[in-house]
Amino acid sequence: MHNEDFPLIFEHSQPGRTSFSLPALDVPETDLEDVFEKTYIRETEAELPELSELQVIRHYTALSKRNHGVDSGFYPLGSCTMKYNPKINEDVARLEGFSHIHPYQDGKTVQGAMEMLYDLQTSLAEITGMHEVSLQPAAGAHGEWTGLMMIRAFHEANGDFHRTKVIVPDSAHGTNPASATVAGFESVTVQSNENGLVDLEDLKRVVGNDTAALMLTNPNTLGLFEEHILEMAEIVHEAGGKLYYDGANLNAIMGYARPGDMGFDVVHLNLHKTFTGPHGGGGPGSGPVGVSEELARFLPKPVLTKVEETYIFDYDRPDSIGRVKPYYGNFGINLRAYTYIRTMGAEGLKKVSEYAVLNANYMMRRLEKEYHLPYNQHCKHEFVLSGKNQKKLGVRTLDIAKRLLDFGFHPPTIYFPLNVEEALMVEPTETEAKETLDEFIDTMLQIAQEAKNNPEIVQEAPYTTVVKRMDETTAARKPILRYTTQ
Repeated sequence: MHNEDFPLIFEHSQPGRTSFSLPALDVPETDLEDVFEKTYIRETEAELPELSELQVIRHYTALSKRNHGVDSGFYPLGSCTMKYNPKINEDVARLEGFSHIHPYQDGKTVQGAMEMLYDLQTSLAEITGMHEVSLQPAAGAHGEWTGLMMIRAFHEANGDFHRTKVIVPDSAHGTNPASATVAGFESVTVQSNENGLVDLEDLKRVVGNDTAALMLTNPNTLGLFEEHILEMAEIVHEAGGKLYYDGANLNAIMGYARPGDMGFDVVHLNLHKTFTGPHGGGGPGSGPVGVSEELARFLPKPVLTKVEETYIFDYDRPDSIGRVKPYYGNFGINLRAYTYIRTMGAEGLKKVSEYAVLNANYMMRRLEKEYHLPYNQHCKHEFVLSGKNQKKLGVRTLDIAKRLLDFGFHPPTIYFPLNVEEALMVEPTETEAKETLDEFIDTMLQIAQEAKNNPEIVQEAPYTTVVKRMDETTAARKPILRYTTQ
């Protein structure tokens, strides 16, 4: 946002300045109108800023220091697993054998890269208990859609065109019903019980011969493990439906429980979360999908496979739902995830789950002294508090989130899941030190005291940030997306 002490890059501009130099032209000039239709050519010159290279570098370096990221501070964003991205991943991703190849190369010249991808598929299949994995999908929601399209193809191959409904819990990630709709299904809500888990009686009520699938994550969005998952799987399978696993919360159970063993038929994973690929700002992402043997023939093609000692892309898949992404997934993020898995090993991944669960429970028990805990039981990797006690004092969850900014913390997820009033959803991950957790906890307890003693302090926060309290409704409904001098 523009302010007086930080001019926009256009306001640095001076006519005639340049930040590049090109060699003398040694090829014939060509009129663009001879190459492109006139409709593709601008009638006026682009109004670009004119700066020196040093000015450009200083401007964007200063901007970067205003961003909050996992490398600069605690990022307890519930349901998103914003954990540290090991720098060894970056070193491996920059090796010339990986960084200097092209997706259109002959497969014989990139066997090492294809072996890496094949090994990653095999590792993810083992971690999830799935028969086969595709690395094609570009992100979690894309993986959801891909998995649902395979479920749809399965039902249609059996002539079950009447299976048009996908069941989602009332605490589900918003992408679940959205993905179901995009895949051509109707979403149906199943309610939670008093313990925050799927209500089995309500599940029996909504399941029927029109059920295509049940979508859920386990542990669920409240951070609670669905202890009746085997019974839930039996209910859905007996009705002829399939179980879809949203892998957003896998960070809680790696090495301890596998979706395939719970009865899930399709799984998507977020390599840019659980497996330490960097993400944020809209990308990059990677959302591989694993399937049971029964659904393997519907995987998107090509399928990376191994024939004797050679790795190939198999396009001869007549029942495939088709290609869902150019090339074969986001290679760089897949490579980082592979590095992480090989670095951690089986025991290391188990430790990840142990520490993630330990950290979350430690924080939850300390914070319940001041914040309402709607489900008073052991959580897994994340937990949900309610700010309804503070709301009675005139302080909303949004105010608490804004106040956290003054202490250098990224706020947790707020107002989600929707079935918790004034929700505060916290996920510390396994990579944070106890000192950091304690500092965040102490800050949250201080804010709770401020809400009691001087609520105006919290209501008007933040004070220390470059941009103060915004009118978020107007910003969302009437955004200004380009620079203008008016």
